[in-house]
Amino acid sequence: MEKENMLKNFVAGIKSVGKSIANGFSSFFSNFVKGDIITKISYFIMGFGCLARKQIVKGLLYLGVQIAYIYYMIQTGSYYIMMLTTLGTQSQGEVWDEELQIFKVVQGDNSMLLLLFGVISVCITIGFLMVYVMNTKTAYKNQCLLKEGKKLPSFKQDWKDLWDKNYHITVLALPIGMTFLFTVLPLIFMILMAFTNYDKNHQPPGNLFTWVGLENFQKVFGGNPMWGETFSRLFVWTIIWAIFATFLNYLFGMLLAILINRKGVKLKKMWRTIFIITIAIPQFVSLLLMSKLLHDQGALNNLLLDLGWISSYIPFLTNATYAKIVVIVINLWVGIPYSMLITSGILMNIPADLYEASHIDGANAVQQFFYITLPYMLHVTTPYMITQFVGNINNFNVIYLLTGGGPLSLDLYQAGSSDLLVTWLYKLTVNEQNYALASTIGILIFIICATLSLITYNKTSAVQEEDTFS
Repeated sequence: MEKENMLKNFVAGIKSVGKSIANGFSSFFSNFVKGDIITKISYFIMGFGCLARKQIVKGLLYLGVQIAYIYYMIQTGSYYIMMLTTLGTQSQGEVWDEELQIFKVVQGDNSMLLLLFGVISVCITIGFLMVYVMNTKTAYKNQCLLKEGKKLPSFKQDWKDLWDKNYHITVLALPIGMTFLFTVLPLIFMILMAFTNYDKNHQPPGNLFTWVGLENFQKVFGGNPMWGETFSRLFVWTIIWAIFATFLNYLFGMLLAILINRKGVKLKKMWRTIFIITIAIPQFVSLLLMSKLLHDQGALNNLLLDLGWISSYIPFLTNATYAKIVVIVINLWVGIPYSMLITSGILMNIPADLYEASHIDGANAVQQFFYITLPYMLHVTTPYMITQFVGNINNFNVIYLLTGGGPLSLDLYQAGSSDLLVTWLYKLTVNEQNYALASTIGILIFIICATLSLITYNKTSAVQEEDTFS
């Protein structure tokens, strides 16, 4: 039933988007048909519908946008959009100069810049089309207002509205613009890299890289045995790590909070402070220190040898199984205090009447935990746990600073036994310069995180029983 509802909601969403697009096209053409000569001209000369009706400033702004776009497209935009199809045709090389009797370097196309500026040009075109549609709507709206005998708003009135009833547009304009510039645009650029062969053998400007379609995805899923083996093994370990790192931290943090908040426990503030001290120390400092401490010839191994408890070094970080156990245990030490803080606040808000009533009915402490405390905690903190789970899938610091992804394995491609998908992605980028494969892995990580998050969130009581828990 839940899957059917999710599928129905997804289909309904697709239909809604399609209907909105269809209505937009219908409105665009119907406005042209119903528009007068001024409105029709504004479809070709932006701002004419405002200029002809004495909205001079607004009309000049629309016209300025059109002129600027045409100038940009003539100068460079059209070139970059056309070059998106090939990402360059001329490689850098040397040509013999007969006059100087030397080889001269001939600069070729830079595929990376062509891709980047091509994406920017496409985005600029989309932005221009949005302004263009606004221009046509404004022209038709002005026509309708005059037909109804109403006065057209002046630029002064429009400016005043931006600080009054349209204040949300003014406030959100800059954040949305910066988000698009520094988040959406780079994200589109990185996604497109997954469909190229951009690696160390195709480094611009010396060499070109080209489109390869879904070849990288095909290789990850079996087309390249080494890539496929590495991805599958690291994917399984990433999920195992995320499960242990999330739920053990949550469980032990909650148990610790319950223990400290129990009646009869003295010096509660002191105990909380002791466990929170780890938060005060930068995480990377703690992890680097633990890495040195657990080294084969580190302080812990030397201490155990001196005490005679072991006869040889314990490979905490150089044995695949030991390394995975170590990162999970160390992550508990780092993460439990955060869970304790969050669950402490929630525990204090659980109605005491529930415990009193259950005690009267004969419930013991274990039953109270499973039937009162845990359901209440899960209801409130499930969104937090989903966030933590996704964060642990992408937990770069703990793995990289503790083990560096090691120990290395000849069965894996540019990865170690304790590497997560995200640390493998980092190594592919920094060490191997295989940006195409790294981008492919990044897309797969996003799909995994998004899918798990949506499915889990929609199945939680926080969504299904919203506003019903008391």
